[in-house]
Amino acid sequence: MDDQGTEMVSFQLVAAAGEARSLAFEALEKAKAGDFDAAAKLMKQSKDVGIKAHHIQTQLLSTEAAGELSVDVLLVHAQDHLMCSMLAQELVQELICLYERTAAKNA
Repeated sequence: MDDQGTEMVSFQLVAAAGEARSLAFEALEKAKAGDFDAAAKLMKQSKDVGIKAHHIQTQLLSTEAAGELSVDVLLVHAQDHLMCSMLAQELVQELICLYERTAAKNA
């Protein structure tokens, strides 16, 4: 993969990871407002986009394993975005569960 191809894939990874993270935080806002159905839908969308990002990462790993990838700062940045979005999804899911439990106790 040439530098231009690596750059394009890196941008795709950043975009997908950013969308997954944004959807997770939208879900958290819905949970704060007590709209748990909307929160669940947004978390599903977040996870679906996260899977897309993970597939991009898998493509990069395969390319790197074949010796056809040069790692640059943009690629490292993209990987960082992916890891942050995955962590955000996990933490947001836990917070949504806490909001649901609190709402159930107060009902």
